[in-house]
Amino acid sequence: MIAYVTQEDLRRWRAENRQDILHIIENEHAVWVGDHFISSFDGRYIHGCPFIMWDGDVCSCSIYETRPKVCRDYQAGSSELCSYWKPKERMATGSK
Repeated sequence: MIAYVTQEDLRRWRAENRQDILHIIENEHAVWVGDHFISSFDGRYIHGCPFIMWDGDVCSCSIYETRPKVCRDYQAGSSELCSYWKPKERMATGSK
């Protein structure tokens, strides 16, 4: 599944003059594919979300207050890349 940013997201970022976000979307033509970005030009994997900031082992979103709808709708643990992810069979049996 490919989830692009919405027109609402783009309008909001233009109104907020968020050139940091618009540069990634417009110049890289980055699209969100499942749980990572790729370049729509050549399919090149864009390593990690460019808006995640790390401080040691703790991460945060540098655009949290204006993150795209795909991120607002994301359910923690719904992807193997998420540290909260658990295989369904482990969840069903209660195994660790």
